[in-house]
Amino acid sequence: MPLQSLALIENWPVTTASAAVVRADGTLLGSHGPAGHRFPLASVTKPLAAYAALVAYEEGAIDLDEPAGPPGSTVRHLLAHTSGLAFDEHRVTAPPGQRRLYSNAGFEQLGDHIAKATEIPFAEYLRQAVLEPLGMTATALEGSPAKDGVSTVDDLVRFAAEIQAPRLLDPRTVAEAMTVQYPGTKGVLPGYGHQNPNDWGLGFDIRDGKSPHWTGATSSPRTVGHFGQSGTFLWIDPAAQAACVALTDRAFGPWAVEVWPAFTDAVLAELRG
Repeated sequence: MPLQSLALIENWPVTTASAAVVRADGTLLGSHGPAGHRFPLASVTKPLAAYAALVAYEEGAIDLDEPAGPPGSTVRHLLAHTSGLAFDEHRVTAPPGQRRLYSNAGFEQLGDHIAKATEIPFAEYLRQAVLEPLGMTATALEGSPAKDGVSTVDDLVRFAAEIQAPRLLDPRTVAEAMTVQYPGTKGVLPGYGHQNPNDWGLGFDIRDGKSPHWTGATSSPRTVGHFGQSGTFLWIDPAAQAACVALTDRAFGPWAVEVWPAFTDAVLAELRG
């Protein structure tokens, strides 16, 4: 029987919402709402961009520890939000590796770096490296690699299955992306305040002991994912052996802070049976 907890999105104060839960083998455990509706992803774009960067790394086009971004910074710093770049400005506010400064600018410089290394515009490289192989035909990058992706629940469950059981990347590379980079680094998690530590992998928010957080109270510390200011999220919880995607057409705000954790806890409770 499909997961009944997904119907909770009907109570969210949004006009349109869609959600689904998927296993590593692609088995859809449930879907609710218009799964083919295209939503702006906002920062849920970043995991897609990060995955493309990891493909570029495995192809030998870039190295994770080569210089990229501001002086002293590397590709790894840009992916882990430790380059020192400001949130939305291309200016340096801290030395690389010292603080977890969540940065759209960092992902934009990452996209530029990969485009230069591959001689392919980053949006096209993302399409060739990730979207096309996974059959994500409704997904596109329409601007910044940090925030201008557009996709559907149908497409993102393909991506969520890939993260759980990689085919495009060596599983060891994906495991590295889900491992804390620069442990002990403090910083602000947008929308949720200062976190010490503010753990991140390579393009993925790692839950660990963060509180408050956009996932659930019962989400495992190994949960990884991302949320977006357009009212979107994607999490993968290895303990639950499942991933969840939820997309909406209302900007993130107090409503999301209130309903998202309870929704995730309801999904996890149903998965546990």
